[in-house]
This record gives sequence, C-alpha cells and structure tokens, in this order.
Amino acid sequence: MEALVPLPVVLPLFGAGLALALGRSARAQRGVSIVVLSLVVAVAAVLLVRADNDGPQVMHVGGWNAPIGISLVADRLSALMVLVSAIVALGVLVYSLGQGVVEYGRDTPLSVFHPTFLVLVAGVSNAFLSGDLFNLYVGFEILLAASYVLLTLGGTGARIRAGTTYVIVSLASSIIFLSAIALTYAATGTVNLAHLASRFDELPGGIRLTIQLTLLTAFAIKAAVFPLSAWLPDSYPTAPAPVTAVFAGLLTKVGVYAIMRTQTLLFPGSELSDLLMWAALLTMLVGILGAVAQSDIKRMLSFTLVSHIGYMVFGVAVASDAGLSGAIYYVVHHIVIQTNLFLVAGMIERRGGSTSLDRLGGLARLSPILAVMFFVPAMNLAGIPPFSGFLGKIALMQAGVDNGTALAYGLVIGSVVTSLLTLYAMAKAWNRAFWQGPDTQVPIDDIHQVDGLDEVPDGTRVTDLHRKPVQTAERPSARARRSIPLRWMLAGPAGALLGVSLAMTIFAGPLFGLTDRAAVDLRERSPYIEAVFEGSGP
Repeated sequence: MEALVPLPVVLPLFGAGLALALGRSARAQRGVSIVVLSLVVAVAAVLLVRADNDGPQVMHVGGWNAPIGISLVADRLSALMVLVSAIVALGVLVYSLGQGVVEYGRDTPLSVFHPTFLVLVAGVSNAFLSGDLFNLYVGFEILLAASYVLLTLGGTGARIRAGTTYVIVSLASSIIFLSAIALTYAATGTVNLAHLASRFDELPGGIRLTIQLTLLTAFAIKAAVFPLSAWLPDSYPTAPAPVTAVFAGLLTKVGVYAIMRTQTLLFPGSELSDLLMWAALLTMLVGILGAVAQSDIKRMLSFTLVSHIGYMVFGVAVASDAGLSGAIYYVVHHIVIQTNLFLVAGMIERRGGSTSLDRLGGLARLSPILAVMFFVPAMNLAGIPPFSGFLGKIALMQAGVDNGTALAYGLVIGSVVTSLLTLYAMAKAWNRAFWQGPDTQVPIDDIHQVDGLDEVPDGTRVTDLHRKPVQTAERPSARARRSIPLRWMLAGPAGALLGVSLAMTIFAGPLFGLTDRAAVDLRERSPYIEAVFEGSGP
C-alpha cells in the first residue's frame, strides 16, 4: 500500500502533461482532468482508511531511507487533507466546465487551464504528504507557480494588478521559508521532519526560537494570518469564480496545515502559544470587521476567509488534544464551506450580472434554488446550529475554556463575537441580493462596474462611462437572460459540496472520532516518527 502514497502527486502531474499534449481538444482535456481527479479521490480515500486502521503510510522516494531520502507520509491528518482537497478540486473542475468561455472570454487560452489546475492539485497534495521540510517548500512552489497563471486568466488589468501583488507577497514568503530551511539545516544537518523532531530538542533555546519564528512568519503569510493577511482580499476577488473558489478553499489551508504540523512535531510545548493566541484573536476580529464593511459579495467572502483562519490558529495555539481536534475538524469544514460559497457567488454573478450588493436584488424570486444554495452555507459559516460550523466552533470554544487562561477566555469571547458578526454579514448579503430590490443609486466611485475601463480619467462624468444597467428582477441583462436556466455543471458541484457539508453535520460523531485520533497522533509524535524510521533508524 505504500506505493499508493505518491499517487496524489504523480497522477495530477501525469495528467497535466497529457492535458497539455491534448491542448487542441477541449473534450479530451476535460476527460483527462475529470478521470485523474476522480482517481486521486479514490486513492486518498484508501490512504485515509489505511492510515486510520494501520498507522501512517510511508513511501521513501527513490528507495532512499530517511533521513537521507525524501519521505512522503500519509498519516490521519495528511490523508484527510488530501481527500478533502481532492473532492473540492474535482467539484471546482466540473464547475469550471460549466463556466466555459462565458467566464474567461473567447480570447483566453483555455488549453492552459486544465494542465495548470492539475499542477496546482499536485502541489497541494505534495505539501500535505511531505515528510521533508525542503520538499514542503517544493510543494508550496509548485502550487504557487500554478496559482500565478490561474489568477491572471483573461489578462484583464484588475487581474494583472492583483496577480502582481500576489506574486510579490508569495515570493517574499518563499524567501523567508527558504531562509528558515537554511537555518534549520545549518543547525541540525537535516531537513527530514521526523529527524528534526529529535534534533531540535538538542538545540540552544535561542537558535530554536529563531527558526520557529522564521517558519511561523513564512507560514502565516501563506495562511493569511493577521497582520500578514492584507494581500488576500485584494487578490482573490478579481480571479474567475472557479479559481477564486479553489484558492479560498485550499491555498490558505496549506499554510494552516504547515503551522499545525511544524508546531506539534518540531516545537511541542511551544513558548509562542500566547503569541499564536493573540494572532488568532486579531485575525478573527479584524477580518470580520472588514467583511461587515463590504458591499461586494466576493470581497465580503474574502474577508470572512481571513477571519475564520483565526479559528484554526486558535486550536493550534491551545495545543491540547481537544484544541487540535477542533482545529482539524474546522479546517475540513471551512475548506468545503468557503469553496461552496465562492462557487455560489460565481452563480450569482452569472445570474445577476454582478456581485455588488448595490446592483443586485430580488434574486430569490428569479431563482429560489440559488437563494437556498447561498443561504444554507452562509448560515453554516456563521455557526448556526446544528451545522458543522457550529459544531467546530463549540469544540474550539470548549478547548479554550478547558485551557483556563485569561487569554484563552478572551479567544472564546472573540469567537462568539466573530460568529455573530459573520451572521450579520451573511444575513445582510442574502437580504440585499435575494430579498430586497436593488439600490438604483449606484455610487459614483464604484468603478468596478465600468465596461472596458480599469480607471476613471480625471474630469470624466459618470454618464460618459457607459455603466452596465442595474440588474433587477424585472430587467436582467442580456448575459443574465442567457443564463436563466442554471446549468447542472454549475449547480451540480455547488449542490454536491453543500451535501458534503451537511454530511459533516450528520456524521459529525465519526468525523470527530477521526480528528480526535489525528490530534492524539500529533501530540504524541511517536506514531509519525516511528513510521518514518521503521527499518532504518535515525
């Protein structure tokens, strides 16, 4: 079964090459992508079952045992993350097929999308499975290189500007990460995570703390933890809907996973727990205050994405079995819910011609199904009982109460406030987009709805800008009229992810059992270390 471990990385890379070779046939590319991602889902499910029943599954690349060779490790945590990410990626891929040229434009090189998307999935899987610090860096670089291409699909001015910011921030975090790897190797002579778990205990406290802070900084940028999160709300909303959805669902969670793995395996009993708690609290509050202030659905969701990263960091900071279990459950929940909401936002844009709340209204009458598809995950994100968001937040709050410190109690209060403000933001978005009529007084400085213009020249009157007509239930745009029947390739994936989120509520007991066992493994460390060094010895 160890031979299955590299397949979530190898299969997408092989599929990317095949899709690139079949660039002249869109149908062939679609077939390759769907088959490859379906196989990845199946392999990840098998790996999760084996990891849960028999312990971590390890594959040493090239037959070189640890710590010399590169190890790929599928334990309960990494296998669960690979499975959820593959399911989400498959759903987003099918959704993207429904978008077609209407979303990207007829001049966009769509032949690039499928190979790049598969490379992104390979990078995400490699990051989750990596048992080597440098290979984790390679996984980050693979997914980031693919994300640069996906973020700028269409080549519009807004997307190029957002892509430039994203590239600069990503390169900065990669440089910091690479510096941390160099420091680690210089101090310990190894970059194998299992080997580092014992070597770090022998280091002087100052060197150990320096490496920990450097790694945390790099991962916090990638995870969009405050105050290193300002880049995200300006980067994600400009991308095509499927790209935004997969970015929101997966990319920041790779950073969270890296924080979770390194903090538990390399720095147990960390003296930076209080710092992580403060970061979690500020991430929750600053992010949700930004969401409340938005009048565009995509930007609102981008700020809620930042805010709810704070819940995951909360669980890591508490560092108890209950806290880590709640964090793992919440990561899985948030991957599904945030992706689902961005997919539905893409459907709203397609149906109503915009995601600006000033230009939407009455969509519940036009499309009741779409209204339900937004309302249910929105309430789940807000933590309304009995949804999975409520269960995850309750688990984290209980871990905070069990911790008993004043800062932990402050995080519990901050979690409640964030949930209430999330509910307010989601209710406002649903009410204005689906229930009320549109605001016909579009703000003059809202230049995002100007056809063909990225900036408003000085002295230009609003009437000269040829704004798009306000979308109402009585007069949808030509684009909206063409999109009135919801295509199953759009509604199907969004509905499937909604079903997955509901299943997480129905089967919360078994899922929490799995996350509890994963959390125990993280805290004990020995199952991971022994599996990597079985038969070779450190």
